[in-house]
Amino acid sequence: MKRYAIALALIAALPFAASAADGITYNYVQGGYVATNTSGPDADGWGVNGSVAVSPNFHLLAEYTNQDVKHSSAGFDQWRIGGGYNTAVGKNTDFVADVAYDRYAVKHGGPKANGYSVETGVRSALMPNLEGYAKVGYMDTNKTSGEAYGRLGANLMFTQNFGMNADVRLIQGGDKQYFVGPRFTW
Repeated sequence: MKRYAIALALIAALPFAASAADGITYNYVQGGYVATNTSGPDADGWGVNGSVAVSPNFHLLAEYTNQDVKHSSAGFDQWRIGGGYNTAVGKNTDFVADVAYDRYAVKHGGPKANGYSVETGVRSALMPNLEGYAKVGYMDTNKTSGEAYGRLGANLMFTQNFGMNADVRLIQGGDKQYFVGPRFTW
């Protein structure tokens, strides 16, 4: 089932052959505050992520977060590395499909989980200095059952290279992950 989901996302993207839409770039790095709200204890910390375009339609991506569970000595690290396909579906809008390897590790020698995630959605330059995105995704690991999620975000650019990103991931079952921080784009 996992392989079929990945293959389906990639096959759905193949008919498109244009490059990125006007006002959207896949070359950035950002870092900032990360929080996870669950039905149990919440966690927060810091994260860094980025993307690099390797061609007009393909990009590589990487993310890392380090969070501590509130009111305890527990914590966890998350990272993902992968690639994606993007193509213009309008003058200022791209269709995006990403596939990534994910790793989760509880701090101090706790259990580790390996898995994958698949995301698809749109990114759109809403104004010259404002971009928004909406995606749906699925993540699965060898220690958990798969979960669907929705992801919404925005990038507000103050200059051509510097801006601010805000992102929320709404995970099946009610968990939420937030990110907010500065972004450097080139």
